[in-house]
Amino acid sequence: MTLKGLKVRIYPNEKQKLMMHLNFGYNRFVWNQMLNMLIERYKNNPQAPFLNAYALNLLLPALKNEFPWLKEAESTSLQATNHDLIEAYKKFFKEKRGFPKFKSKKFLKQSYQSKCVNQNIRQVAPHYLKCPKLGVMRLKTGISIPDTIKSVTIKQSFTGKYYAVLLVECENQAFEKTNKQIGLDMGVSDLLIGSDGIRFPSIRFDKKLAPKKRYWEKRFARRSLRAKKEMAWDNRNHVLHPRQFSDFKNVQKAKLMVANYHEKIANQRQNYLHQITTQLVKKYDLLVIENLKTQNMLHNHKLARAIANQAWRELRRMLEYKSAWYGKQLIVVNPHKTSQICSHCGHDDGKHTLDIREWTCPSCQTHHDRDINAAKNILNNGLGISLGKRTVTSAPD
Repeated sequence: MTLKGLKVRIYPNEKQKLMMHLNFGYNRFVWNQMLNMLIERYKNNPQAPFLNAYALNLLLPALKNEFPWLKEAESTSLQATNHDLIEAYKKFFKEKRGFPKFKSKKFLKQSYQSKCVNQNIRQVAPHYLKCPKLGVMRLKTGISIPDTIKSVTIKQSFTGKYYAVLLVECENQAFEKTNKQIGLDMGVSDLLIGSDGIRFPSIRFDKKLAPKKRYWEKRFARRSLRAKKEMAWDNRNHVLHPRQFSDFKNVQKAKLMVANYHEKIANQRQNYLHQITTQLVKKYDLLVIENLKTQNMLHNHKLARAIANQAWRELRRMLEYKSAWYGKQLIVVNPHKTSQICSHCGHDDGKHTLDIREWTCPSCQTHHDRDINAAKNILNNGLGISLGKRTVTSAPD
């Protein structure tokens, strides 16, 4: 069975919001306690073997006896927290990932995960979802939720909105075979260029909302500065009840408006990428893309903002999981020299500067569009890998 993640917006009441925030705190506390235990254990004995999530779960009853208020937490969420901590801890040593950090309640984006046990997570009505410890909540979604739900992740965004990310089992949803294949070149002026000439233009969502976002960013900066001066005056004169930063309502309003515009830009970009990737997976059976080193390209300060706006890594991630969902094939190839080799005869014409968008091969006199020629070379490289019986290639970032 294919596992899919469905993100739906939920509308909890005040009591349910309180339960969510309490559970955010419970899971944050358990994460910090267990992480501190792992650090101390490593200091005392660096040669000690790695613990697994089951070993941490055995410590939960003793922790609940020491802190009785932990008994109010959703039990499966604490087990999921232990599992995530152990995976992050192991990746630091085995895959050289970042070391797990202690969590702070000041971080506005909070979440916890609950496992489905005896159908305690289910859709009870077309627009209502039942979750453990929370009860029935109204939700907003345009699709029906499958009956087989594996888990749910409750999230709060920076703007105060609440979401439920459901992990569900879906039957085979493979699209019909079209016997078509395409190579995809990623660019800046055009987001994607196909080997068959199809183009998906870049849309600068950040520029469209820049004036309104800038308007509230200036007010947030000025109001924050004014609030800090008032707080400094209160502390200097020893006022009985000095004001906190969260007490300035005008500052919090400006901060929320800035976050809303950032969220809107991200949502618009995400929606555009979903439309493109779904269209490609429906139309083509084989997709070949290039493995770009985005981090290196961001060193070009003239193009850094435009490159970051493209979200190439997110585009690749969507193509990867949608190809797996719908029975299509995705291949990732090295982009080395794809824009300077003639796709017709294989002549290497040398490096071309970015201002050269078209060129003619001196060997076979074929006139090339730079991006389409690169897409054709990417497809040819991918077909070579496919003929070598490597069905899916995912090169490291």
